[in-house]
Amino acid sequence: MSQELSADLHPVVHQVWDALDGLTDPEIPVVTLREMGIIRDVERVADDAVVVVITPTYSGCPAMEQINDDVRSTVKALGLQVEVRTQLAPAWTTDWMSEEAKAKLKAYGIAPPNRQCGAPSQQVSVVHFMRKPAQAEQAVECPHCGSHHTVESSHFGSTACKALYKCLDCQEPFDYFKPY
Repeated sequence: MSQELSADLHPVVHQVWDALDGLTDPEIPVVTLREMGIIRDVERVADDAVVVVITPTYSGCPAMEQINDDVRSTVKALGLQVEVRTQLAPAWTTDWMSEEAKAKLKAYGIAPPNRQCGAPSQQVSVVHFMRKPAQAEQAVECPHCGSHHTVESSHFGSTACKALYKCLDCQEPFDYFKPY
């Protein structure tokens, strides 16, 4: 489990969180939706009904319908009614990924984001239309051999949230989960 649940939560909410902890990302089956920070909240709205809040990793993510269906069927299997609510603000950020998710990505052959995108106080729902001042880019570590001697081959990898990199030491291509 990526985060501890409060002991003050209603048992039904605990039950739903426990069931949802088994759901993996349809595009990256080694990480759970909770570890990715996609499942944001579970709220009990009646004795037999909950609202599950999810946030896409980016607008237009093609996996969201599958995630919605997976959440819905998992909660209904508990005998509960469920509304799956998509929340776009604040926008998802790779900062919400758990350290466990980043370790699993690396073991799966996907380089995890190599930097934080903002301090918690900077994670607000503000859309920036201008680039931030240039920051020195950190080298992306090859998930296969650990080398930092890597280059970006394409800004878009297997999905829009990843870039395609190549390791110049082991010569293996790999996806890099872009920090944003």
